[in-house]
Amino acid sequence: MAVIAKSSIALPNKVIPLRRFFPVVVLGLTVFLSSNLVLAQSESGAEQLRQFVRNSKTAEGEFVQQQLRAPKANEPQDKGLKVVRQTQGRFVFQRPGRFIWDTQKPYEQKLIADGKQLILWDKDLNQATFRPAGQALATTPAAILFGETSLDQHFDLVEGEDRLGLKWVALAPKKTPNAKNGNDLPYTKISVGMANGLPKALELIDGLGSVVLVTLDKIQLNVSLPANRFTFVPPAGAEVLRLN
Repeated sequence: MAVIAKSSIALPNKVIPLRRFFPVVVLGLTVFLSSNLVLAQSESGAEQLRQFVRNSKTAEGEFVQQQLRAPKANEPQDKGLKVVRQTQGRFVFQRPGRFIWDTQKPYEQKLIADGKQLILWDKDLNQATFRPAGQALATTPAAILFGETSLDQHFDLVEGEDRLGLKWVALAPKKTPNAKNGNDLPYTKISVGMANGLPKALELIDGLGSVVLVTLDKIQLNVSLPANRFTFVPPAGAEVLRLN
């Protein structure tokens, strides 16, 4: 896929100081981490990804999430996609259906799935928003990929080109017979970049051509997590919103 062929996978040190970047796409991310040993780079990206999903138990690490766009008509056309928003922080997940996406810069915000509900905690606003996990996850890759089943039951895995040192594999949602639009995912293209048995990047493209690139680093696999790791209780005095 050529959409980020001119952009860098390296994690930048400078953070663009924007106020809000709601981390919806993280729901399609944490599933790609697993507990398998490092695979030979000769393995295809699709096979590496299958083994990750089969063997995933727990994982944690760091992320940088960027929203990218093509240069406008009045901007230089030879520098690839432009970063318009960026966040970074840490993640942790436990299959099935539990994760924390902890944004630390440029603001503090957490997205938490405890297996039953999805919680967005905004420290600056002192606000916690709760919604049912099934409904909240229904339009994201996580609804399928956090489950116990094989990726191949829901996606066609298509080998992509090798670029930036990664083996890319596209996840093409299989059409659901009774679905109005074939599937409920908000993305027209989902790709994962694999290297040496580890997922290094997730690329999401929506129907308007907006690109989100998530790069992963310092991944620790099969970490031991306490039973209450995904429990969240709003601080006293916080505003609590409950959405049905």
